[in-house]
Amino acid sequence: MDARTVIARLRRGEPADAESLAWFARGLADGTVTAAQAGAFAMGVCLRGLGEEGRTALTLAMRDSGDVLDWGKGAPVLDKHSTGGVGDSVSLVLAPALAVLGARVPMISGRGLGHTGGTLDKLEAIPGFTTGLDEARFRAIVEEVGAAIVSAGPNMAPADRRLYAIRDVTATVESLDLITASILSKKLAAGLEGLVLDVKVGTGAFMKTADEARELAQALVDTANAAGCRTCALITDMNQPLAPALGNALEVREVMRVLTGAAEGPLLELSAELGGPLLAQAGLARSAAEGCKAVAAAIRDGRAAERFGAMVYAQGGPHGFVEDWARFLPEAPVIREVPAPESGHIRAMEGEALGLTVVRLGGGRQVESDRVDPAVGLSDVLPLGTAVTKGQPLARVHAAREAQADAAVKEVQAAIAIGAAPDLPPLVHERMGT
Repeated sequence: MDARTVIARLRRGEPADAESLAWFARGLADGTVTAAQAGAFAMGVCLRGLGEEGRTALTLAMRDSGDVLDWGKGAPVLDKHSTGGVGDSVSLVLAPALAVLGARVPMISGRGLGHTGGTLDKLEAIPGFTTGLDEARFRAIVEEVGAAIVSAGPNMAPADRRLYAIRDVTATVESLDLITASILSKKLAAGLEGLVLDVKVGTGAFMKTADEARELAQALVDTANAAGCRTCALITDMNQPLAPALGNALEVREVMRVLTGAAEGPLLELSAELGGPLLAQAGLARSAAEGCKAVAAAIRDGRAAERFGAMVYAQGGPHGFVEDWARFLPEAPVIREVPAPESGHIRAMEGEALGLTVVRLGGGRQVESDRVDPAVGLSDVLPLGTAVTKGQPLARVHAAREAQADAAVKEVQAAIAIGAAPDLPPLVHERMGT
Protein backbone atom coordinates (compact mmCIF):
# COMPACT_ATOMS: atom_id res chain seq x y z
CA MET A 1 0.00 0.00 0.00
CA ASP A 2 1.26 3.49 -0.81
CA ALA A 3 -0.21 6.96 -1.32
CA ARG A 4 0.32 7.00 -5.07
CA THR A 5 -1.67 3.80 -5.51
CA VAL A 6 -4.59 5.12 -3.45
CA ILE A 7 -4.60 8.41 -5.36
CA ALA A 8 -4.35 6.68 -8.74
CA ARG A 9 -7.35 4.49 -7.92
CA LEU A 10 -9.34 7.57 -6.99
CA ARG A 11 -8.34 9.28 -10.22
CA ARG A 12 -9.56 6.29 -12.23
CA GLY A 13 -12.85 6.25 -10.33
CA GLU A 14 -12.26 2.82 -8.77
CA PRO A 15 -14.05 2.05 -5.47
CA ALA A 16 -11.98 2.91 -2.41
CA ASP A 17 -11.85 -0.04 -0.01
CA ALA A 18 -11.78 0.28 3.78
CA GLU A 19 -8.23 -1.07 4.05
CA SER A 20 -6.70 1.52 1.70
CA LEU A 21 -8.63 4.39 3.31
CA ALA A 22 -7.53 3.24 6.77
CA TRP A 23 -3.93 3.15 5.54
CA PHE A 24 -4.24 6.64 4.07
CA ALA A 25 -5.76 8.00 7.30
CA ARG A 26 -2.88 6.55 9.30
CA GLY A 27 -0.47 8.08 6.79
CA LEU A 28 -2.08 11.48 7.25
CA ALA A 29 -1.74 11.12 11.01
CA ASP A 30 1.87 9.96 11.15
CA GLY A 31 3.25 12.04 8.25
CA THR A 32 3.82 9.16 5.84
CA VAL A 33 1.46 10.95 3.43
CA THR A 34 2.90 14.27 2.23
CA ALA A 35 0.97 17.54 1.95
CA ALA A 36 1.04 17.23 -1.85
CA GLN A 37 -0.38 13.72 -1.68
CA ALA A 38 -3.05 14.82 0.80
CA GLY A 39 -4.07 17.62 -1.57
CA ALA A 40 -4.23 15.20 -4.49
CA PHE A 41 -6.33 12.79 -2.42
CA ALA A 42 -8.73 15.58 -1.46
CA MET A 43 -9.08 16.63 -5.09
CA GLY A 44 -9.64 13.02 -6.15
CA VAL A 45 -12.42 12.57 -3.58
CA CYS A 46 -13.91 15.93 -4.56
CA LEU A 47 -14.05 14.97 -8.25
CA ARG A 48 -14.81 11.24 -8.07
CA GLY A 49 -16.50 10.65 -4.71
CA LEU A 50 -16.24 7.63 -2.43
CA GLY A 51 -19.76 6.22 -2.33
CA GLU A 52 -21.70 5.37 0.83
CA GLU A 53 -19.45 2.55 2.00
CA GLY A 54 -16.27 4.48 1.26
CA ARG A 55 -17.61 7.54 3.05
CA THR A 56 -18.35 5.53 6.18
CA ALA A 57 -15.00 3.78 5.98
CA LEU A 58 -13.12 7.09 5.70
CA THR A 59 -15.07 8.55 8.62
CA LEU A 60 -14.27 5.61 10.89
CA ALA A 61 -10.66 5.48 9.72
CA MET A 62 -10.16 9.15 10.52
CA ARG A 63 -11.87 8.72 13.89
CA ASP A 64 -9.60 5.79 14.71
CA SER A 65 -6.42 7.58 13.58
CA GLY A 66 -6.12 8.84 17.18
CA ASP A 67 -7.72 8.67 20.63
CA VAL A 68 -11.44 8.18 21.21
CA LEU A 69 -12.77 9.65 24.48
CA ASP A 70 -14.95 7.78 26.97
CA TRP A 71 -16.88 9.94 29.45
CA GLY A 72 -18.22 7.12 31.63
CA LYS A 73 -21.47 7.40 33.53
CA GLY A 74 -23.12 10.72 34.28
CA ALA A 75 -25.01 13.43 32.46
CA PRO A 76 -25.66 12.87 28.73
CA VAL A 77 -22.75 13.86 26.48
CA LEU A 78 -24.23 16.03 23.72
CA ASP A 79 -23.03 18.32 20.95
CA LYS A 80 -24.09 20.32 17.92
CA HIS A 81 -22.36 20.96 14.63
CA SER A 82 -23.01 23.30 11.72
CA THR A 83 -21.87 22.62 8.19
CA GLY A 84 -20.81 26.25 7.87
CA GLY A 85 -22.34 29.58 7.02
CA VAL A 86 -21.89 33.28 7.64
CA GLY A 87 -22.81 35.16 10.79
CA ASP A 88 -23.43 31.78 12.47
CA SER A 89 -22.36 31.71 16.13
CA VAL A 90 -24.96 29.28 17.46
CA SER A 91 -22.31 27.13 19.18
CA LEU A 92 -21.41 29.96 21.55
CA VAL A 93 -25.05 30.37 22.54
CA LEU A 94 -26.19 26.75 22.59
CA ALA A 95 -23.27 25.07 24.40
CA PRO A 96 -23.75 26.97 27.69
CA ALA A 97 -27.54 26.64 27.43
CA LEU A 98 -27.29 22.85 27.10
CA ALA A 99 -24.90 22.74 30.05
CA VAL A 100 -27.41 24.68 32.17
CA LEU A 101 -30.09 22.14 31.25
CA GLY A 102 -28.16 19.09 32.43
CA ALA A 103 -25.90 18.02 29.56
CA ARG A 104 -22.16 17.67 29.30
CA VAL A 105 -20.99 19.43 26.13
CA PRO A 106 -17.43 18.57 25.00
CA MET A 107 -17.54 20.63 21.81
CA ILE A 108 -14.69 19.93 19.37
CA SER A 109 -14.76 22.82 16.89
CA GLY A 110 -12.85 24.06 13.88
CA ARG A 111 -11.38 27.19 12.38
CA GLY A 112 -12.60 29.20 9.43
CA LEU A 113 -12.96 27.17 6.28
CA GLY A 114 -13.39 28.79 2.87
CA HIS A 115 -15.79 31.72 3.20
CA THR A 116 -17.20 30.58 6.54
CA GLY A 117 -16.10 31.66 9.99
CA GLY A 118 -14.67 29.26 12.57
CA THR A 119 -15.89 28.85 16.14
CA LEU A 120 -12.33 28.67 17.49
CA ASP A 121 -11.31 31.89 15.72
CA LYS A 122 -14.35 33.65 17.19
CA LEU A 123 -13.61 32.54 20.74
CA GLU A 124 -9.95 33.49 20.40
CA ALA A 125 -11.07 37.08 19.80
CA ILE A 126 -11.66 37.05 23.58
CA PRO A 127 -8.34 37.98 25.24
CA GLY A 128 -6.66 34.97 26.81
CA PHE A 129 -9.22 32.43 25.66
CA THR A 130 -7.41 29.15 24.98
CA THR A 131 -8.85 26.51 22.69
CA GLY A 132 -5.83 24.19 22.70
CA LEU A 133 -6.36 22.34 25.98
CA ASP A 134 -4.82 19.02 26.97
CA GLU A 135 -7.22 16.17 27.58
CA ALA A 136 -7.06 16.38 31.37
CA ARG A 137 -7.98 20.07 31.44
CA PHE A 138 -10.66 19.56 28.78
CA ARG A 139 -12.27 16.83 30.86
CA ALA A 140 -12.05 18.88 34.04
CA ILE A 141 -13.80 21.91 32.51
CA VAL A 142 -16.57 19.79 31.01
CA GLU A 143 -17.20 18.13 34.37
CA GLU A 144 -16.98 21.38 36.39
CA VAL A 145 -18.63 23.90 34.04
CA GLY A 146 -20.68 21.59 31.85
CA ALA A 147 -19.23 22.79 28.53
CA ALA A 148 -15.90 23.45 26.87
CA ILE A 149 -15.23 24.48 23.26
CA VAL A 150 -11.80 23.39 22.08
CA SER A 151 -9.74 22.40 19.09
CA ALA A 152 -9.15 18.73 18.50
CA GLY A 153 -6.17 17.61 20.57
CA PRO A 154 -3.07 16.33 18.79
CA ASN A 155 -4.20 12.74 19.28
CA MET A 156 -7.87 13.26 18.39
CA ALA A 157 -8.66 12.52 14.74
CA PRO A 158 -5.16 13.67 13.68
CA ALA A 159 -5.86 12.57 10.11
CA ASP A 160 -8.64 15.14 9.90
CA ARG A 161 -6.42 17.85 11.41
CA ARG A 162 -4.08 17.64 8.43
CA LEU A 163 -6.72 17.14 5.77
CA TYR A 164 -8.94 19.95 7.12
CA ALA A 165 -6.21 22.56 6.76
CA ILE A 166 -5.24 21.34 3.29
CA ARG A 167 -8.85 21.41 2.04
CA ASP A 168 -9.13 25.07 3.00
CA VAL A 169 -6.32 26.11 0.65
CA THR A 170 -6.82 23.65 -2.22
CA ALA A 171 -10.45 24.46 -3.17
CA THR A 172 -11.65 21.03 -2.03
CA VAL A 173 -14.04 22.12 0.72
CA GLU A 174 -17.29 21.37 -1.16
CA SER A 175 -17.25 17.57 -1.06
CA LEU A 176 -20.04 15.51 0.50
CA ASP A 177 -17.63 12.74 1.47
CA LEU A 178 -14.92 14.97 2.91
CA ILE A 179 -17.39 17.15 4.83
CA THR A 180 -19.07 14.08 6.32
CA ALA A 181 -15.80 12.42 7.31
CA SER A 182 -14.34 15.64 8.71
CA ILE A 183 -17.35 16.51 10.85
CA LEU A 184 -18.05 13.06 12.19
CA SER A 185 -14.49 11.85 12.76
CA LYS A 186 -13.98 14.57 15.38
CA LYS A 187 -17.47 14.28 16.84
CA LEU A 188 -17.30 10.50 17.16
CA ALA A 189 -13.80 10.72 18.65
CA ALA A 190 -15.22 13.04 21.34
CA GLY A 191 -17.28 10.16 22.70
CA LEU A 192 -20.69 11.72 22.08
CA GLU A 193 -23.99 10.09 22.98
CA GLY A 194 -26.14 12.54 21.04
CA LEU A 195 -25.59 14.99 18.20
CA VAL A 196 -27.70 17.53 16.34
CA LEU A 197 -26.52 18.72 12.93
CA ASP A 198 -27.27 22.12 11.44
CA VAL A 199 -27.02 21.60 7.68
CA LYS A 200 -27.03 24.96 5.95
CA VAL A 201 -28.54 25.66 2.54
CA GLY A 202 -28.40 28.84 0.46
CA THR A 203 -26.04 31.45 -0.92
CA GLY A 204 -23.91 31.57 2.23
CA ALA A 205 -23.65 27.79 2.62
CA PHE A 206 -21.44 25.18 0.98
CA MET A 207 -24.63 23.44 -0.12
CA LYS A 208 -26.47 25.88 -2.40
CA THR A 209 -29.55 23.80 -3.19
CA ALA A 210 -32.12 21.90 -1.16
CA ASP A 211 -31.17 18.62 -2.84
CA GLU A 212 -27.49 19.06 -1.94
CA ALA A 213 -28.31 19.92 1.65
CA ARG A 214 -30.71 17.01 1.98
CA GLU A 215 -28.11 14.61 0.59
CA LEU A 216 -25.49 15.85 3.07
CA ALA A 217 -27.90 15.75 6.01
CA GLN A 218 -28.89 12.19 5.20
CA ALA A 219 -25.26 11.11 4.82
CA LEU A 220 -24.35 12.64 8.17
CA VAL A 221 -27.34 11.22 10.03
CA ASP A 222 -26.94 7.74 8.54
CA THR A 223 -23.20 7.57 9.16
CA ALA A 224 -23.38 8.87 12.74
CA ASN A 225 -26.27 6.61 13.73
CA ALA A 226 -24.50 3.62 12.19
CA ALA A 227 -21.52 4.45 14.41
CA GLY A 228 -23.71 4.37 17.53
CA CYS A 229 -24.28 8.09 18.10
CA ARG A 230 -27.94 9.18 18.19
CA THR A 231 -28.13 11.93 15.61
CA CYS A 232 -30.73 14.18 14.05
CA ALA A 233 -30.43 17.08 11.63
CA LEU A 234 -32.10 20.33 10.70
CA ILE A 235 -31.72 21.88 7.26
CA THR A 236 -31.61 25.63 7.91
CA ASP A 237 -31.52 28.74 5.79
CA MET A 238 -28.28 30.50 4.87
CA ASN A 239 -29.50 32.93 2.21
CA GLN A 240 -28.52 35.71 4.59
CA PRO A 241 -26.25 35.91 7.65
CA LEU A 242 -27.79 34.32 10.71
CA ALA A 243 -26.75 37.31 12.83
CA PRO A 244 -26.15 40.86 11.51
CA ALA A 245 -22.37 40.53 11.85
CA LEU A 246 -19.57 38.62 10.11
CA GLY A 247 -16.10 38.53 11.63
CA ASN A 248 -14.73 37.09 14.83
CA ALA A 249 -15.00 39.77 17.51
CA LEU A 250 -18.07 41.25 15.83
CA GLU A 251 -19.87 37.92 16.03
CA VAL A 252 -18.91 37.50 19.68
CA ARG A 253 -20.52 40.91 20.27
CA GLU A 254 -23.76 39.61 18.76
CA VAL A 255 -23.54 36.48 20.91
CA MET A 256 -23.18 38.60 24.03
CA ARG A 257 -26.12 40.78 23.04
CA VAL A 258 -28.27 37.64 22.77
CA LEU A 259 -26.96 36.09 25.99
CA THR A 260 -27.43 39.30 27.99
CA GLY A 261 -30.93 40.00 26.69
CA ALA A 262 -30.04 42.97 24.48
CA ALA A 263 -31.11 41.19 21.27
CA GLU A 264 -33.15 38.25 20.07
CA GLY A 265 -33.87 37.19 16.49
CA PRO A 266 -32.69 34.25 14.38
CA LEU A 267 -29.57 33.49 16.44
CA LEU A 268 -31.62 32.81 19.56
CA GLU A 269 -34.41 31.13 17.62
CA LEU A 270 -32.14 28.68 15.83
CA SER A 271 -30.22 27.88 19.02
CA ALA A 272 -33.52 26.81 20.58
CA GLU A 273 -34.65 24.88 17.49
CA LEU A 274 -31.41 22.87 17.48
CA GLY A 275 -31.29 22.30 21.21
CA GLY A 276 -34.87 21.08 21.52
CA PRO A 277 -34.63 17.75 19.69
CA LEU A 278 -31.17 17.13 21.14
CA LEU A 279 -32.53 17.43 24.70
CA ALA A 280 -35.51 15.25 23.81
CA GLN A 281 -33.48 12.39 22.35
CA ALA A 282 -31.22 12.49 25.44
CA GLY A 283 -34.17 12.29 27.83
CA LEU A 284 -33.64 15.81 29.21
CA ALA A 285 -36.95 17.03 27.78
CA ARG A 286 -40.25 15.24 27.14
CA SER A 287 -40.43 16.50 23.56
CA ALA A 288 -38.51 18.59 21.06
CA ALA A 289 -40.98 21.43 21.57
CA GLU A 290 -40.46 21.36 25.34
CA GLY A 291 -36.71 21.29 24.78
CA CYS A 292 -36.91 24.34 22.51
CA LYS A 293 -38.75 26.27 25.20
CA ALA A 294 -36.21 25.22 27.83
CA VAL A 295 -33.25 26.39 25.73
CA ALA A 296 -34.91 29.73 24.97
CA ALA A 297 -35.71 30.24 28.66
CA ALA A 298 -32.12 29.45 29.71
CA ILE A 299 -30.89 32.10 27.28
CA ARG A 300 -33.48 34.77 28.11
CA ASP A 301 -33.16 34.53 31.89
CA GLY A 302 -29.38 34.87 31.92
CA ARG A 303 -28.43 31.35 33.03
CA ALA A 304 -26.68 30.60 29.72
CA ALA A 305 -24.75 33.89 29.96
CA GLU A 306 -23.54 33.02 33.44
CA ARG A 307 -22.41 29.58 32.26
CA PHE A 308 -20.71 31.11 29.21
CA GLY A 309 -18.77 33.43 31.51
CA ALA A 310 -17.68 30.46 33.62
CA MET A 311 -16.48 28.66 30.49
CA VAL A 312 -14.58 31.73 29.26
CA TYR A 313 -12.80 32.09 32.60
CA ALA A 314 -12.02 28.36 32.83
CA GLN A 315 -10.43 28.50 29.37
CA GLY A 316 -8.18 31.44 30.18
CA GLY A 317 -10.41 34.40 29.35
CA PRO A 318 -11.01 37.39 31.62
CA HIS A 319 -12.96 37.14 34.84
CA GLY A 320 -16.14 39.19 34.55
CA PHE A 321 -16.25 38.99 30.76
CA VAL A 322 -20.04 38.73 30.65
CA GLU A 323 -20.48 41.84 32.78
CA ASP A 324 -18.11 44.02 30.74
CA TRP A 325 -17.67 42.23 27.41
CA ALA A 326 -17.51 45.36 25.23
CA ARG A 327 -14.35 46.50 27.02
CA PHE A 328 -12.48 43.30 26.24
CA LEU A 329 -13.23 42.79 22.54
CA PRO A 330 -10.90 44.37 19.95
CA GLU A 331 -12.11 47.07 17.57
CA ALA A 332 -10.90 47.85 14.04
CA PRO A 333 -9.36 51.30 13.44
CA VAL A 334 -11.40 51.97 10.27
CA ILE A 335 -15.20 51.76 10.24
CA ARG A 336 -17.03 52.63 7.04
CA GLU A 337 -20.73 52.61 6.17
CA VAL A 338 -21.92 50.82 3.03
CA PRO A 339 -24.49 53.12 1.38
CA ALA A 340 -27.39 51.64 -0.57
CA PRO A 341 -26.83 52.50 -4.26
CA GLU A 342 -30.59 52.84 -4.83
CA SER A 343 -33.92 52.71 -3.03
CA GLY A 344 -36.02 49.56 -2.73
CA HIS A 345 -36.01 46.38 -0.67
CA ILE A 346 -33.10 44.06 0.05
CA ARG A 347 -34.22 41.18 -2.14
CA ALA A 348 -31.15 38.91 -2.17
CA MET A 349 -27.66 38.48 -0.74
CA GLU A 350 -24.65 36.55 -1.96
CA GLY A 351 -23.63 35.16 1.41
CA GLU A 352 -20.48 33.50 0.10
CA ALA A 353 -19.32 36.81 -1.38
CA LEU A 354 -19.89 38.54 1.96
CA GLY A 355 -17.87 35.85 3.71
CA LEU A 356 -15.01 36.19 1.25
CA THR A 357 -15.02 39.95 1.81
CA VAL A 358 -14.35 39.27 5.48
CA VAL A 359 -11.54 36.88 4.55
CA ARG A 360 -9.92 39.54 2.36
CA LEU A 361 -10.20 42.04 5.19
CA GLY A 362 -8.06 39.65 7.23
CA GLY A 363 -10.84 37.95 9.19
CA GLY A 364 -10.06 34.55 7.66
CA ARG A 365 -7.24 32.71 5.91
CA GLN A 366 -6.38 32.76 2.22
CA VAL A 367 -3.37 30.49 2.84
CA GLU A 368 -2.84 28.14 5.75
CA SER A 369 -0.21 30.33 7.45
CA ASP A 370 -2.28 33.56 7.45
CA ARG A 371 -2.84 35.26 10.81
CA VAL A 372 -6.44 36.21 11.51
CA ASP A 373 -7.30 39.77 12.53
CA PRO A 374 -10.10 39.31 15.11
CA ALA A 375 -11.38 42.91 14.84
CA VAL A 376 -12.27 43.12 11.15
CA GLY A 377 -15.49 42.19 9.38
CA LEU A 378 -19.00 43.45 8.75
CA SER A 379 -21.60 44.63 11.23
CA ASP A 380 -25.15 45.98 11.17
CA VAL A 381 -25.99 43.95 8.06
CA LEU A 382 -29.64 44.61 7.24
CA PRO A 383 -31.80 41.49 6.76
CA LEU A 384 -33.62 40.38 3.64
CA GLY A 385 -36.82 42.28 2.97
CA THR A 386 -35.70 45.52 4.62
CA ALA A 387 -36.91 48.67 2.83
CA VAL A 388 -34.01 51.06 2.21
CA THR A 389 -33.55 54.48 0.65
CA LYS A 390 -30.61 55.49 -1.51
CA GLY A 391 -27.61 56.27 0.67
CA GLN A 392 -28.94 54.43 3.74
CA PRO A 393 -26.32 52.11 5.32
CA LEU A 394 -26.71 48.49 4.29
CA ALA A 395 -23.91 47.42 6.63
CA ARG A 396 -20.71 48.71 8.23
CA VAL A 397 -17.21 47.63 7.24
CA HIS A 398 -14.60 47.20 9.98
CA ALA A 399 -11.10 47.25 8.46
CA ALA A 400 -7.45 47.60 9.41
CA ARG A 401 -6.67 50.06 6.60
CA GLU A 402 -8.54 52.65 4.52
CA ALA A 403 -7.83 50.92 1.21
CA GLN A 404 -9.25 47.64 2.50
CA ALA A 405 -12.38 49.43 3.67
CA ASP A 406 -12.85 51.10 0.27
CA ALA A 407 -12.63 47.76 -1.52
CA ALA A 408 -14.94 46.04 0.97
CA VAL A 409 -17.64 48.72 0.56
CA LYS A 410 -17.79 48.01 -3.18
CA GLU A 411 -17.83 44.27 -2.63
CA VAL A 412 -20.70 44.45 -0.16
CA GLN A 413 -22.71 46.67 -2.50
CA ALA A 414 -22.19 44.12 -5.28
CA ALA A 415 -23.26 41.25 -2.99
CA ILE A 416 -26.57 42.80 -1.89
CA ALA A 417 -29.34 43.11 -4.48
CA ILE A 418 -32.00 45.78 -4.11
CA GLY A 419 -35.39 45.60 -5.83
CA ALA A 420 -38.88 44.35 -5.13
CA ALA A 421 -39.68 42.91 -1.70
CA PRO A 422 -38.80 39.18 -1.71
CA ASP A 423 -40.61 36.19 -0.25
CA LEU A 424 -38.66 35.54 2.94
CA PRO A 425 -37.31 32.01 3.38
CA PRO A 426 -38.10 30.00 6.53
CA LEU A 427 -35.35 29.64 9.12
CA VAL A 428 -35.79 25.86 9.25
CA HIS A 429 -36.48 24.11 5.94
CA GLU A 430 -36.56 20.45 6.99
CA ARG A 431 -36.01 18.15 9.97
CA MET A 432 -34.46 14.67 9.81
CA GLY A 433 -34.63 12.13 12.61
CA THR A 434 -36.19 14.53 15.11
